[in-house]
Amino acid sequence: MMAHILQYQAEILKALGETGILIGISTCFAILVGLPLGTLIYLTRKDGVLENRIAYTLGNLYVNVVRSFPFLIFIVAMIPVTRFLLGKSLGTIPASIPLSFVAVAIFARFVEQSLLDVPQEIVDTALSMGASVPQLIMKFLYVEARSGIVLGLTSSIISFVSYSTVMGAVGGGGIGDFAMRYGYQRFDYLLLYSIVAVMIVIVQAIQFVGTTIARKIDKR
Repeated sequence: MMAHILQYQAEILKALGETGILIGISTCFAILVGLPLGTLIYLTRKDGVLENRIAYTLGNLYVNVVRSFPFLIFIVAMIPVTRFLLGKSLGTIPASIPLSFVAVAIFARFVEQSLLDVPQEIVDTALSMGASVPQLIMKFLYVEARSGIVLGLTSSIISFVSYSTVMGAVGGGGIGDFAMRYGYQRFDYLLLYSIVAVMIVIVQAIQFVGTTIARKIDKR
């Protein structure tokens, strides 16, 4: 069995590398854009510190619309945008564009939910002490919600792994595309289930690392 799988060693490593690129880029966008977006939605909600109906509606609408799209349809719908941004729509890097849009929406919602779990008393105390909005965010909200945010990021990354498996539709490659082309389409079910096992191990490793970090930084 191992000999049969090892004959595809080069292709498997290439596919894992493509999956790593897809997940890495989307995770960076999730943190750099999704974290501020989720925070903005929290702050501008009704009765929020920076209550603003327009900002809240726009941010919330983006998150809801992107998350409601079937991902394969969203990939196809994003092809003109990807071609406009990068000059092409096929390949691993172009495939990361639609995944990054989804990553931002998914993580932004997790961030909002984590911040909503922060007791209102902490927010009131911070404001009564004269904390500015940046100080409120960095020294109170993120400190109190950090464990939940890490768990949210962990769940988000696991979702990115799942979404990355359909990137073959736009030539994005990845381990899911390899499993479909070399396993399913060739009726090589031993190889197919071996790749499934690899994906399960990857997901379990991500979950273990995320849970461990969240537990260590949770000081509540």
